[in-house]
Amino acid sequence: MKKRLKAIVGFGIAFTMAAFLTGCSEDETVAVNGESQKTQVLKVAFNQPDTHPQYKAMEQFGEELKEKTNGAYEIKMYPNELLGAQRETIELVQSGTISMSIVAGSLMENFNDEFVVFNLPYVFDSKDHQLSVFNNSDIIGNLYSSVEDQGMSVVGAFHGGIRNVYNNVKPIETPEDLKGLKVRIIDSDTNIKMMEKMGGVGTPMGQGEVYTALQSGVLEGGENNELIYANLKHSEIAKYYSYTQHLMIPDYLIINNDLLKGMSEEHRKIFEEGFAKAVDNAVNLWDTEVEKAITDAETDGAEFNKPDIKVFQDAVQPLLEEKLSSEGAKALYDKVREAAK
Repeated sequence: MKKRLKAIVGFGIAFTMAAFLTGCSEDETVAVNGESQKTQVLKVAFNQPDTHPQYKAMEQFGEELKEKTNGAYEIKMYPNELLGAQRETIELVQSGTISMSIVAGSLMENFNDEFVVFNLPYVFDSKDHQLSVFNNSDIIGNLYSSVEDQGMSVVGAFHGGIRNVYNNVKPIETPEDLKGLKVRIIDSDTNIKMMEKMGGVGTPMGQGEVYTALQSGVLEGGENNELIYANLKHSEIAKYYSYTQHLMIPDYLIINNDLLKGMSEEHRKIFEEGFAKAVDNAVNLWDTEVEKAITDAETDGAEFNKPDIKVFQDAVQPLLEEKLSSEGAKALYDKVREAAK
């Protein structure tokens, strides 16, 4: 009951904070070298807690951005969906209500179908493979710029971990084990069909609602990396974590397009180089945090198992063929696979 009340109170706080955000940034007067100067505070929506590697990397990025721009810009993070679920924050960025948001790759399919390539199951072989793609402008350049006419720009992408299935019924070894289980997924057609091919019932839902849904029986499971599983305490009520390794979805930093274009050339270079460094910092933090998350989850009673992923790879193959229907998507997919060699 206390946890349910906590979720309700948390939602109320998020709604209240979002209601009072009236601009993508706010000016503060700070002292720089003994003189008063306006600092533009950039509000960033984040759906994970402040212990997450991406949060920590963005905090450091913000400190360096403020220092290197002599106080012209400052970043203010809002973790735990305080500004709303990811889909809502994309709209807030587009409208200029907030400056930036870190959003799961699946949601970007709604703005350009070709984003689906990076969200397909088993498209990346490893973390290093994924990062090599995101550092290759020949692969990502046209894709990232394709949403600029929709009020936002993609600054870049974080490695978001490797997603696996967890549930409160039993260990998952084959698609048959997932049959009938309602599994929380990120809201996208691709993820719904992916979970269907894997044997489960994909149920789109904001991350902030998942704990209560698992607790009440609305869901039997979810799919995510170890950090989310442990840090959001899903391990308390869904103890079976199975390494299906089905997705390696990037997390994009998106920014209001007018805000980005309004930066001076010097400040934009500082901003983009600073974010590239933040991506590296987050990666360096990731492995250590995953080890800790596994230990914490096991303390909660979680059990980890490693199924043969080939049966899941075979199960989702028809989805890849369906989603790679356009010449553009096929060409992008081929570039991604070539980068793995």
